Amino acid sequence: MDLWINIIGTAAAICMICGYVPQAFHTIKTRETDAIAMPTFIMLGLGSVFFVVQGAMTANWPLVVTNTITTVASIIIVFIKIHNDRKKRS
Repeated sequence: MDLWINIIGTAAAICMICGYVPQAFHTIKTRETDAIAMPTFIMLGLGSVFFVVQGAMTANWPLVVTNTITTVASIIIVFIKIHNDRKKRS
């Protein structure tokens, strides 16, 4: 049973990282953020932060590492989005 739990956890980690990191790289490279929904990225980022805390509290280090990566990706995207939105208003 532990093997299946680890396989599922690893698959989840790969999916999470593959979902966030390419978007962060694309946003850094193109600076294009018009299609990004700010509330969505803020909520996903907060969810990742809570998973980091939960992982640390339960010594689940794969959960901590995966969600630290997704948190950083979310922060990068949100800051670029804020910068772009402010620049458009000026």
